[in-house]
Amino acid sequence: MKYQGDSIVIILPNGISSNWIQSVTEQPTTPQSTADEPWTVRRVLEWTTGHLKKHGSDTPRLDAEILLAHARGCQRIQLYTQFDEPLNDSVRGIMRELVQRRTKAEPVAYLVGVREFFSLGFRVTRDVLIPRPDTETLVMEVLDGVKGISAPKVLDLCTGSGCVAIAVAKNAKSAHITATDISAAAIEIARENVARHNVASQVDIIESDLYAGITPGMKYDVIASNPPYIPSAEIDQLDAEVARHEPRLALDGGADGLTILKRIIDAAPAFAASNALLLLEFTPEQADVLNAIVSNHGGYDEIVIRKDLAHRPRVLKARFRG
Repeated sequence: MKYQGDSIVIILPNGISSNWIQSVTEQPTTPQSTADEPWTVRRVLEWTTGHLKKHGSDTPRLDAEILLAHARGCQRIQLYTQFDEPLNDSVRGIMRELVQRRTKAEPVAYLVGVREFFSLGFRVTRDVLIPRPDTETLVMEVLDGVKGISAPKVLDLCTGSGCVAIAVAKNAKSAHITATDISAAAIEIARENVARHNVASQVDIIESDLYAGITPGMKYDVIASNPPYIPSAEIDQLDAEVARHEPRLALDGGADGLTILKRIIDAAPAFAASNALLLLEFTPEQADVLNAIVSNHGGYDEIVIRKDLAHRPRVLKARFRG
């Protein structure tokens, strides 16, 4: 490594110099290509992967591919069919900015504005939580719960991006889902995603503090939620990607992380159809205490804890009495 003006220059193992990194003054420099070594798709991917790995990314190659595909406006698979294609100045500039932001722990999903969930693409912004594979367990339990019901009604509380409601709608064509969220900004994103996936006839999005906006007397076959469940004092201790960038309103579950969960549990029976199910996502550390809360409530039977794909306790399933 050597200094050249205001830029740090790295001498790579093959002898090629790279100054496609931030300058000493934290201003990014422009990749310099030569006649022999242009900044091709392959070269940018390799450099970015190494750079993101040094800055703490757990998935540096995947991050690099997603960011470069976004910068080029192409599908990820095209990166591999165009490995040796040089990047123009515009694409290099976009990619440079994305990489710089990623090294500051900004989530890739927010950088590109899209996250895949249950094999569907969802628009995401910093107004909504990023959908995660853990929550696919909740979707699968909802889909299992509506089997055999001719026209099931589902209530999705704390919908965020709408990913749970929409995934259910796409896979249970006869289901009708009401999805609520207290955040007006999240509601806008959820409605965009409903339109994106053409499920407006199945999914109603309502701005509401849990059940507050639900018509009295409405009954649902499944009441499901991935609510805020992180204890307030622990949010700042989460990974920087989450603590710095994801909406605190969607994370903060109160002092013990159980405030919203308890509200959902207490009020749910008033909106439950005969033989209905309650499905709640939680963090694995809450499994025992949440099981005890539902067991002691008196309104639920057949209480089961379901594990996610990583074999961690993730979703509580309970049947409403009566």
